[in-house]
Amino acid sequence: MLRRSVYPFTAIVGQDRMKRALILNAVNPSIGGVLIRGERGTAKSTAARALAALLPEIQVVADCRFGCDPTRPEQLCDECRERIAAGATLPIAPRQIRLVDLPVSATEDRVVGTLDIEKAIKKGERQFDPGVLAAANRGILYIDEVNLLDDHVVDLLLDSAAMGVNVVEREGISFQHPARFILVGTMNPEEGDLRPQLLDRFALSVEVRSIAEPRERMTILQYHVAFDQDSEGFRAQFRDQEEELSQRIEAARQIVDEVSYSQRDLYAIASLTSSLHIDGHRADLVILKAARAHAAFEGRKQVGERDIMMAAELALPHRLKRTPFHDVQTSLNDLGDRVEQYSSEFKEADQTQPNQGSDSSSVKKKLNP
Repeated sequence: MLRRSVYPFTAIVGQDRMKRALILNAVNPSIGGVLIRGERGTAKSTAARALAALLPEIQVVADCRFGCDPTRPEQLCDECRERIAAGATLPIAPRQIRLVDLPVSATEDRVVGTLDIEKAIKKGERQFDPGVLAAANRGILYIDEVNLLDDHVVDLLLDSAAMGVNVVEREGISFQHPARFILVGTMNPEEGDLRPQLLDRFALSVEVRSIAEPRERMTILQYHVAFDQDSEGFRAQFRDQEEELSQRIEAARQIVDEVSYSQRDLYAIASLTSSLHIDGHRADLVILKAARAHAAFEGRKQVGERDIMMAAELALPHRLKRTPFHDVQTSLNDLGDRVEQYSSEFKEADQTQPNQGSDSSSVKKKLNP
């Protein structure tokens, strides 16, 4: 069911890459979030809020401050673990996905939460006051103007997004809780950029621009006038599309961990990032995760060349080295040809090495003999 006053995700005109990046993170939040860069008025915040509204409900521990997943005992917070150890049964209830806004002025304590050291020392009680990461667990953490946020706070957010847990330690006392969320950062590059080290840690990146095509601009205008005049009626027009997309995301979530990939796929990804002189190996991992999510979203359990290309379009733009007179888009335009070329290269080499494994299960066997 659509939330009141939230513009429908499927009514957003154009901006296909932005919508794809958000959907892939919804299918597999472990991808690591998305950075959306663009001028004002390009539906950046609208898309993030619309995504939260259409995502299916989740099951949570009803009275848990962190919305723990009752089906994943290894991801429970310290409080839920202690209750289970004491023999209690955790109550379960459905909950809508939350979107939590992080203000630019947020401090470290506001983000991670605080431990009451005085109470711990004097009374032996561990008192933890949750922060933004607790509220965002299993939801969407939205940061507008992320480039204006303190670098140290951005580091904390990216660390938590990568590890899926928030650990707070003070004076030998610690508390931890799950912090698994879809991180969505938006920014206007004209107001300053992020440091390259922080850019790299955002899994996916999209640049959005105002739509130039007159008919699409006319559609945007008509839609927004209709939404302002009668939001309930406007949302009703898109209810079927919203529910269909919500169901597709939920179905993809169920099979994403079953999506397999071949060694040829791994070779294509590694060759692609190597040929573009991408530093580190984070991009390779992100492309693989996003490609599997894309395949799952399309209802398939096998990664293909198109999945890799679609994932690479989102994982590489902010990692490409920018030099004078170098157009990043030029490097991205031939992604499909590159992926096909590297896949063919591996296939030819594989014919001369018949004993190599060819799928993800064989890779796992090599790692775990």
